[in-house]
Amino acid sequence: MSWGQIAIEDIALVKGGKRLPKGHDFVSYPTPYPYIRARDIGQGKIEIKDYVYLSEETHEKIKRYIVNKGDVVITIVGANVGDVGYVQDNLDGANLTENAAKLVVDKSKIDPYFLKLYLSTEQNKKRLAFIASGAAQGKLGLYKIKTFPVSNPPLDAQKQIVQIVQTYDDLIENNKRRIELLEESARQLYKEWFVRFRFPGHEHVKIVDGVPEGWEKRKLKELLTLNYGKALKSDNRIPGDFPVYGSSGVVGSHNKALVKGPGIIVGRKGNVGAIYWSNLDFFPIDTVYFIKAEESSYFIYYALLHITFINTDVAVPGLNRDFAYSREVVVPNDTLREEFEDEVAPIFKQCHTLEKYNEQLSKARDLLLPKLMSGEVTV
Repeated sequence: MSWGQIAIEDIALVKGGKRLPKGHDFVSYPTPYPYIRARDIGQGKIEIKDYVYLSEETHEKIKRYIVNKGDVVITIVGANVGDVGYVQDNLDGANLTENAAKLVVDKSKIDPYFLKLYLSTEQNKKRLAFIASGAAQGKLGLYKIKTFPVSNPPLDAQKQIVQIVQTYDDLIENNKRRIELLEESARQLYKEWFVRFRFPGHEHVKIVDGVPEGWEKRKLKELLTLNYGKALKSDNRIPGDFPVYGSSGVVGSHNKALVKGPGIIVGRKGNVGAIYWSNLDFFPIDTVYFIKAEESSYFIYYALLHITFINTDVAVPGLNRDFAYSREVVVPNDTLREEFEDEVAPIFKQCHTLEKYNEQLSKARDLLLPKLMSGEVTV
């Protein structure tokens, strides 16, 4: 069965976001008025890693540009133009950047989550980005969004499609929560043993010069080498099995790896000092350092997570390698390090298994979704 199509303007009100008023800025403390930026929108979600907030005074000036639960948002300018998000409970009433538009959906005509699913498919993201590329300033005009055609199955079919896809999404989110809990348990174990010094047998060990007897403080340079990543522009990447790491984490994939895993990635530019672990062979780009497998250990990974790498004495933000090497790490005896590795290894193995399962679920969902949307697979 093939569904008909309908223009967005016939099923939703399309409105732009709003920039901050002249002379106004974000505030450094939480308020009831979070602000959604273009960077927060993508893959059908709004995920804010670093919240920014408005004062009540600023919010009052642009309060006509808030989003509500069930609204669909689309980025209209920038590198991620055409990315789609969906407003959940936690962002009901948030302000929206001028670099995005919101679709206020007529729920008697289309299910808002169905609309989000349709627009966030890879095919439609590319279509939206292509439309924007034809504009003088690479902007996705509101009038272009209004005339964009979307699949229009009956409402009951839409809801069945949503239910099928949400089953996949719920499994993926549940696995993500399990991974977070596992990772937190490993972090707490490191903190308990090597920060609070409550390691096995600590009752019988004296503290000498601020550290347990037999331990030592060592410079990072003595423990590892920070190697430079290699430039790999997005246009030159061939999608494959190997994750590409930038300072914000995985930024894509490539058909070739630069480094054999497991390994540690350290943000050099952008997200300075961010730390990532890769079980797989990987490709670190030129905004990061990497640590080779022979020097990567769970102990080193968690030690790096506890180091402050921000150097306030430099004019240009970035992680200077000599500055990083000068940081100190409290190093226990070899026996305790090995015991920690043995404790944490099963946790990392379980996390890796869950991540692979999520990849399989995502691929299955993404293959099924276009067929559901087109009516090729009936519900």
